[in-house]
Amino acid sequence: MPKKFPLHPAHPERVCWGCERYCPADSMRCGNGSERTQHPAELLGDDWMDFGLDAQREPDTQAPPS
Repeated sequence: MPKKFPLHPAHPERVCWGCERYCPADSMRCGNGSERTQHPAELLGDDWMDFGLDAQREPDTQAPPS
């Protein structure tokens, strides 16, 4: 069973997020390139869950009256 992916980790820079192992950044076992894979919060900010296909869409409040 895969580990639950943390939405807001305390120190995302300490871990490689490239596979399900979540290796320490200075000791990667998967060989996923020469650098660690960043957590989405590092790339997109703390509201990273609001982006993409699974994001909740807000109702369009500026729709013209019918």
